[in-house]
Amino acid sequence: MMKLRGIIWLDSVVEKTDRKHGVSQEEAHQVLQGPAMFRYVEKGHRSREDVYAALGRTVAGRHMIVFFVHKLDHCALILPARNMTDAERRRYEKK
Repeated sequence: MMKLRGIIWLDSVVEKTDRKHGVSQEEAHQVLQGPAMFRYVEKGHRSREDVYAALGRTVAGRHMIVFFVHKLDHCALILPARNMTDAERRRYEKK
């Protein structure tokens, strides 16, 4: 299980995630703080700051995936969040 000490939001990501994917900051926070499944996505642009995805459900039951950079201070720099695809949902429900 990945421990996160904080969440970092950039205004441009908040706006894009809400406008394009209909995801609020609160929903993304619920996924990151709930019983999410974390998976490595790719090597980050900075050493030891890689990109991960958190797959989980909101309090309302929405299946979401939240992409983030795991920073050296154990904070999550949020990248876009969206609804899971059918394949992602099947993988999440198998866990």
